[in-house]
Amino acid sequence: MPCTRRLLLLVVMGLSVMPGAVSAEPAGRITGLGGIFFKSPDPKKLMAWYRDVLGIRIESWGGALLRYDAANHPPVITVNAFDQATDYMTPSKREFMLNFAVDDLASFLDRLKAKGVVPIKRDDSDPSGKFAWIVDPDGTKIELWEPKPPSK
Repeated sequence: MPCTRRLLLLVVMGLSVMPGAVSAEPAGRITGLGGIFFKSPDPKKLMAWYRDVLGIRIESWGGALLRYDAANHPPVITVNAFDQATDYMTPSKREFMLNFAVDDLASFLDRLKAKGVVPIKRDDSDPSGKFAWIVDPDGTKIELWEPKPPSK
């Protein structure tokens, strides 16, 4: 993870847990991420993989609803643009990467291994938490992140 991304993530996480960190703003502003939408050659098959392999509940309309207020979930969602020349999303040829927060990376990776999914890399040394990367059936790189517990 690039240094600036780590620093930004740590600053945002720190500010998000501080009382009064967000000032009152007038109406007409972004309140959060409302969805992530992307194309697939076989959307039903891909979403079945997200259900069967990653354990994401798929709704009757075909997509997933991921809660902000899930236990131990980070209080923010990071949105960041990378330089076009970055290789951070390699081996994916897509112009985006998904990042899913997990509560226990080791246990989640064991679950994936049982389903035949092998991480392409793992990093337990990052100051913002533990990371591993996998690729979905469409070739999209997925970053799995176990956030570091907040300092007390």
